[in-house]
Amino acid sequence: MFFSSDAYLTLSEIAELTGAELDLNGADASLRVEGLSSLASARPGHLTLVTAPRYVPQLEGVRAAAVLLPTELKDKAPEGTAVLTHDHPQSAFAAVAARLYPQAVTPSPVAGERGVSAQASVDPTAELEDGATVEPFAVIGAGVRIGAASVIAPHAVIGKNVTIGRGCFIGTGVTVQYAHLGDGVIVHAGSRIGQDGFGYVPGPRGLQKVPQIGRVIIQDGVELGANVTVDRGALDDTVIGAGTKIDNQVQVAHNVQIGQACAIAAQTGLSGSVSIGDGVLIGGQVGFADHLKVGSRAQIAAKAGVMNDIPAGERWAGAPAMPARQFFRLTAAIQRLARPGERKKGKDKT
Repeated sequence: MFFSSDAYLTLSEIAELTGAELDLNGADASLRVEGLSSLASARPGHLTLVTAPRYVPQLEGVRAAAVLLPTELKDKAPEGTAVLTHDHPQSAFAAVAARLYPQAVTPSPVAGERGVSAQASVDPTAELEDGATVEPFAVIGAGVRIGAASVIAPHAVIGKNVTIGRGCFIGTGVTVQYAHLGDGVIVHAGSRIGQDGFGYVPGPRGLQKVPQIGRVIIQDGVELGANVTVDRGALDDTVIGAGTKIDNQVQVAHNVQIGQACAIAAQTGLSGSVSIGDGVLIGGQVGFADHLKVGSRAQIAAKAGVMNDIPAGERWAGAPAMPARQFFRLTAAIQRLARPGERKKGKDKT
């Protein structure tokens, strides 16, 4: 197995760790939980999770040591299976997972080495704090600074004068240039940071390239999925705020400003100079026109096409995107128009 747990938690320890309410339901508070399972694969000694009423039928015959449930589903667990109820069961489940499988929280060295590999290329002017790891075939350029406990995985390339903070992980095949990364940044395999922004203007001989002379600033605790691209700024910097999490295959164009604690799902594209506030949630495959502003705590549904600014705290959906209630009313009206029988019935009433 790639992830196994050498640790365990008793039922009472899980309740203390998560703040969940424990109903032993015939079990013992000292019973050990040694792993996590889905409902389909739940087995003795494991904790499983139910997040919504539609999964309750799958509890029949479950053999797990305990089940974590939303508070309103407390009475749905079978006899003999301990019940842990929590207002936010997924968050509680994640806390248990982090305790049992700490190696899955932060990526480990790919080749299993520590320190600087003899097979890595490290410029003599680079500065690596004690405890930094550079794995085989990684390339570290001139003037680079890498903090303690950071890992540079095989075949990663860190360009001239880049700085990487402490406790970071730069995945296999990643390239980082013209960028400064804070502490605790995770960049998964294949991502590209700091390449040219898409800047061209029409000229007498076709498109003329506009030099991109800005940087990328990635603040503490940011995580970038696999194959994310973050272009450096044209003049101003491209900035990703602290604690923001970005899924696989997201495009962040030049001069984009992303606030703190945002979540951006896969295949989203942020055009040049888009500004995103704090705590914004963006679904998959959302597209943004350039120079737009999205206020803090806004939520944007998957596949939305954002063509206008979005005020703080609002929920938008659709293409072109609009306030979610307006989108759902419009969708319902179109569906009614598409059903001839209903149109005829409506005319008869008049």
